Amino acid sequence: MRFNGSLSRRGGGRCSLMKIISVGEVLWDVIGQQEHLGGAPLNFAAHAARLGHEVRFVSAVGKDARGDRILERMAQMGLSTRYMRRVDEPATGIVTVTVDLSGQPQFVIHRPAAYDFAGLSDADLDRLFSWEPGWICFGTLFQATERGRATVRKLIEHNHSARLFYDVNLRKDCYDRSLVEDLMSVATVVKLNDSEALEIDRMFGRSPESLADFCRSYARRFGWEAVCATQGPSGCTLLVGAELIRAGGYTVEVADAVGAGDAFAAAFIHGLGESWPAAEIADFANRVGAVVASRPGAIPPWTLDEAKALERSGNAQG
Repeated sequence: MRFNGSLSRRGGGRCSLMKIISVGEVLWDVIGQQEHLGGAPLNFAAHAARLGHEVRFVSAVGKDARGDRILERMAQMGLSTRYMRRVDEPATGIVTVTVDLSGQPQFVIHRPAAYDFAGLSDADLDRLFSWEPGWICFGTLFQATERGRATVRKLIEHNHSARLFYDVNLRKDCYDRSLVEDLMSVATVVKLNDSEALEIDRMFGRSPESLADFCRSYARRFGWEAVCATQGPSGCTLLVGAELIRAGGYTVEVADAVGAGDAFAAAFIHGLGESWPAAEIADFANRVGAVVASRPGAIPPWTLDEAKALERSGNAQG
């Protein structure tokens, strides 16, 4: 690893600032009697900001107490609320989360939700265009509605030079092949987990093989710059250009896995933005994801020093 707790580039100096638009759901993860701020695009935005990048988050909340709390928390985290709509109804989104014996979350999504009514005015689009974002980041859930797809489509059409990051995040009853194929076809970089790789193969009528084969096959089919398939504590398989590596994971006591994949995604994009070698990107992302999995909630406090201190539980492989 070449990070030392202060976000440094290889060879010294500060990291390169990236301008990132993250668009999609923001909600409360309801776990037992507790509520944790969440929604994959918001989690990703918060972790990317923690890594030193400038982020604009696009979503909506209700005119209710939960919506008030979201805007307050975003301000506390240093995230701009400029592109957050407030709607009379429906209410601010919630997801009921249960955690199985292995620490993996199971979700019940309550919709319609306020985030389904996010939108951008022409003035908003012009402002974001003049900001010159380097990345537009999106997932599947928000775009399960036509309104959500239209919002993301407008962002892409107004920012042709931005790289497009698709964090698949499949949720039960919130996707079909047509939607997933459309999003994969526009993306330049993709991240998913091993279960989602199996589901995509099923949808496409393809016989599952190794994750390495999955990454090579779909990257070739859709022209991706990079793709990463996570495997929980076992690590990940990452393809960047023609370079494919398998990176072992890290042993932590899992508090819950909510948000760990989103933290991994932010670290993945950070490494790509720094033009690190594939092995370094994968190791960094594995470390960050593991630290977040060891804490309750999707956006817990964490530091680079804590990620650096982790001991490997597996071996990296070429």
